[in-house]
Amino acid sequence: MTSPLPETAAPRRAFAIISHPDAGKTTLTEKLLLYAGAIETAGSVKDRRGQRSTTSDWQEIEQKRGISISSTVLRFSYRNTEINLLDTPGHKDFSEDTYRVLSAVDSAIMVIDAAKGIEAQTLKLFEVSKQRGIPLLTFVNKCDRPGPGPLGILDEIEEKIGLLPTPVNWPVGLGTDFFGVVDRRDNTLVRFTRSEHGKTAAKEKLLDMEKGLDAAQEWGKIAREELDLLHELGQDLDTETFLAGVSTPVFFGSALWNFGIQHLLDAVVDLCPAPGPRNTQNGSTRQTDDCFSGFVFKIQANMDRNHRDHMAFVRVNSGVFQRGMTIFHEPSGKPLNTKYAQQLFGQGRGTIEKALPGDVIGLVNTTDLRIGDTVHTGDKVCFPPLPTFAPEHFMVAYNRDTTRYKQFKKGISQLDREGIVQVMRHPTRGDQAPILAAVGPLQFEVALHRLENEFGAPVELSPSRYKFARQTDEASAKILREIRDVDVLEKEDGSLFAVFDSNYVLNHTRENHPELVLREILT
Repeated sequence: MTSPLPETAAPRRAFAIISHPDAGKTTLTEKLLLYAGAIETAGSVKDRRGQRSTTSDWQEIEQKRGISISSTVLRFSYRNTEINLLDTPGHKDFSEDTYRVLSAVDSAIMVIDAAKGIEAQTLKLFEVSKQRGIPLLTFVNKCDRPGPGPLGILDEIEEKIGLLPTPVNWPVGLGTDFFGVVDRRDNTLVRFTRSEHGKTAAKEKLLDMEKGLDAAQEWGKIAREELDLLHELGQDLDTETFLAGVSTPVFFGSALWNFGIQHLLDAVVDLCPAPGPRNTQNGSTRQTDDCFSGFVFKIQANMDRNHRDHMAFVRVNSGVFQRGMTIFHEPSGKPLNTKYAQQLFGQGRGTIEKALPGDVIGLVNTTDLRIGDTVHTGDKVCFPPLPTFAPEHFMVAYNRDTTRYKQFKKGISQLDREGIVQVMRHPTRGDQAPILAAVGPLQFEVALHRLENEFGAPVELSPSRYKFARQTDEASAKILREIRDVDVLEKEDGSLFAVFDSNYVLNHTRENHPELVLREILT
């Protein structure tokens, strides 16, 4: 049974925001909501009922540390378009969560600090977006602060990421001399103004470009020369190369002072692609008007302490989702009830009746779902699995209160399902001393905090002797178990991992046993 898309459906956009920590990603997220009318003042993101205040950084540890450690979905309307904004973690230790989010969007905004440029710590995020062919808009933030100059930033984008930067607007002056930006599409100059404390939308003051550049005096002369150079180089907005992942439209502004936000939000609607066909694991293509299908890209427990449930975040790839319909879990073939399907806005939630390709829905307490799983109606379909990455840090978890063992075991299992950490078990120690494996050490801090505060399980973490892990199979595991200084651990889903004390042992094992399966990119 097919579910044709209604002709009257509003167009969709699904995009993510990626950046280095402190580049202004969370501030930009709130300002986009402000200009879309989804919130009245910055800093007051509310759920639909307005019962409690919440921001995209809603976890207690996020608010204490002032960093984003978990992806968030924010759905809102703007210019007759339904927009699904996926805010991503702003810390490199949680880059795996960002990789998963990038699989659920059709485009992304890359935020760059005007003073710092592209920082090595998060260069991989930008590279992954390019490798996946995700069209990237670039927002150069904090132009009201001193920096090296816009031409240098363009050079960095081209040299480090390999994208051709095509500035849509161009800054006149920087830092304390920031005068405004020239819109290269209509040759107007938008004067830099500050709204009161950056809480409300700033009114744009438009000037004729030539008169504006004259008013900017010396900075105007410099801007004229730079604009002439850009024209000579042919670095002009090109929608075709943008959608092909070859070029990136660049916008300059200041998220803190609400400058340049309107232009960026309009670009999401005007330039970013609508949801399109998706490749399946067997090489076929799932069209947007085929039967309903989607995949799980995130699982989160205890988003709301009043509910104490867990939520599977599903990106709709095709067809029409309707609350209450029966869908099927591809790995098991089991039917799933969707009576309690949710629409998400940060920590807030509300019942959703219908969703179309590009939308994100929350399925409550569907315990069989795992990250990367496909759900569908009609003929069976399976989307490619989401990759995970070999961990680089290892700790052994011990339950400090024997009366809380059930809570300890439940919490460890839940964190594994969410991808907060990877949980591996030694054949002799099992659940008594599970090994927590992570890409970055901050993941352990989050795991410890959540085990103690959400699950009531006091935990002690001790360093492990392991330094490297590689995914393997049963045939290779039989040989690996006989090699000195190599252990084979197992995850809850049955996948096997060879763990090594040192890089020397790992390389020596590979050299002596080239036939063994030792994968760094895990599936």
